[in-house]
Amino acid sequence: MTGDVDLRARALRIVTTVVHGFARTNHWRIPEHFDDHWRPLLDYNRDEPAHPFRPYGATIGHWFEWSRLTLGLRAALGEAAPDWMLDDARALFDAGVREGWAVDGAAGFVYTVDWDGTPVVPQRMHWVLTEAVAAAATLTQVTGDPVYAICHDQWWSYAEQHLIDRERGSWRHELDQHNQPAAGTWVGKPDVYHAFQATLAPRLPPSPAFARALADGLGG
Repeated sequence: MTGDVDLRARALRIVTTVVHGFARTNHWRIPEHFDDHWRPLLDYNRDEPAHPFRPYGATIGHWFEWSRLTLGLRAALGEAAPDWMLDDARALFDAGVREGWAVDGAAGFVYTVDWDGTPVVPQRMHWVLTEAVAAAATLTQVTGDPVYAICHDQWWSYAEQHLIDRERGSWRHELDQHNQPAAGTWVGKPDVYHAFQATLAPRLPPSPAFARALADGLGG
């Protein structure tokens, strides 16, 4: 039990730093890269903005992921959770929708934005959509707000139309800004866990984490 408490305390320190600190003070755009003293390197990889693992700018999909993780930690902490956690999770989600969804006239989430919210890499990555779906499902559970359920269903419809490959299996990992298959950043279909997690989020509680929840038989 003591170990679990220590892990939750450590997780809270991390979320406080990343979400309630860096994200909140940076218009909810989470810095991706830091120096040895945890100072944000906002120009990192400016010359290689579509780097598959360390892209320049702010990555929309991570805002949704941190939103969901914040909600999961909030549930794990129970009455000890700080009051700001729900507000921050909602703010991250709202920022991802505002700056990521269909901002260039076509459906789908852009991959990255600059520090003023301007799209940098307009490709649609499947993992960004799945993180948005999972965050919407979790917010629906936590708040009961139908807006999140509407987002969840709309984005699943988009996935059915553009990303889920019924003919060859799995999900198309990358689309261009016109929602046509692309491979400028990712080649092939090496990633399955993001799509899998998107199917789990509506069936599992916000806490514990997916693997523990499945092991404990909490799936609906």
